[in-house]
Amino acid sequence: MNPRHRIALQGGPTWRPFIEEAAQANEFCSILNSHQHQDPYGTYEWIIAWGKAKIFRASEDQPFKELENFRRDHQDWLFGHLSFDLKNSLEDLSTEHPNVMEWANLQFFIPEHVAYQNAEGCFVESLLYSNEREFLNHLPKAISEVHSSVQNFKAQLSKEDYLRDIEALKGELQYGNIYEINYCTLFEASGKMRAYERYRYLSEKHQAPFSVYYRDQMRHLLCFSPERYLRKNNLEIISQPIKGTAARHNDPVLDQEQKAHLLSSEKERAENVMIVDLVRNDLSRTAKKNSVSVSELFGLYSFKAVHQMISTVRSELDSSSYSGEDALEQSFPMGSMTGAPKLSALELIDRYEHFRRGLYSGSVGYFDPKGNFDFNVVIRSIQYHELKERAQVAVGSAITIHCDPLAEYDECLLKAEKLIR
Repeated sequence: MNPRHRIALQGGPTWRPFIEEAAQANEFCSILNSHQHQDPYGTYEWIIAWGKAKIFRASEDQPFKELENFRRDHQDWLFGHLSFDLKNSLEDLSTEHPNVMEWANLQFFIPEHVAYQNAEGCFVESLLYSNEREFLNHLPKAISEVHSSVQNFKAQLSKEDYLRDIEALKGELQYGNIYEINYCTLFEASGKMRAYERYRYLSEKHQAPFSVYYRDQMRHLLCFSPERYLRKNNLEIISQPIKGTAARHNDPVLDQEQKAHLLSSEKERAENVMIVDLVRNDLSRTAKKNSVSVSELFGLYSFKAVHQMISTVRSELDSSSYSGEDALEQSFPMGSMTGAPKLSALELIDRYEHFRRGLYSGSVGYFDPKGNFDFNVVIRSIQYHELKERAQVAVGSAITIHCDPLAEYDECLLKAEKLIR
């Protein structure tokens, strides 16, 4: 491949909408936007990749080892995804539900162009363009209008069936088969969707720190996630699991009451601690001895749609024995979307849920040329298959022995409503 040309863009962030417009028109693109949230572990305010110079799809045998070999052979930018179905390659698991969205289990592309905003400024790294004028001449001259895109989403599962499943899972909890499980349900719609325009509209509504518009040919992901799955910077590994959700209120007094209630909730704190312990265990598998620590427990963060309880777990990678891909493999799927113990929770997810999660509960992110990476948790998202004209919104919550099934159902409706209303 041609060498990359690093181009500084004068005028910086003003070019971002035009770069997004150019990227989304390509069959392979990834638009990641932090919405300027203060993230002590973040590198970029936004980063956009588009155009396929080369693509990698893993087999089912050793997907992460194949990814590691591909990355080391090319030492370039990689953008892509890890599907929840990847679990079937990592454990003795299977999923019987149809693969409606048809995402590959693990797929990355080397982009023709990468544009980003960081502390130094706004830059483009391109395989095709060598200077600012040449690059800007290929950007669109105008931004498309956002049109309404109305679809009638319908719940796949009735309220009665949902409550019946939760009672059955509480039986599994009573028997000690699991301590906690993330149970999810699905809303579906048919019809055409202007995927990128809907992403722009909802992205401004949510302003989530791990927002992504991701396109793989006919498949589109519109994601407004507040959650980081895993980040590697040199040898430091960071995971930030979320457990604990409360709705926002327009009334400031009621909004503060919601925050206080979330922070003091024994149920939410217990869920958070269980997942933090699970993440500590996951990171310890590839960490230097005694390097795993919890730098923040029960952190309370407010976003436009909801308040969230977030904890931060870090480790130092034992690079003499493990790679960054090993850290991904040993922690996937993320504990916040499975439960504890993880394998038992995954088995029960396959048994009780009524759909294939696909990219939901998976991850989208990137590797830089040095092998550092940052990945989100795919939640608060819409999956759309352009050819089939089908859209899916999956939502879930943590089920524990003390949970109120009706409250869990209401939490799922709250999360879905922000996307499908």
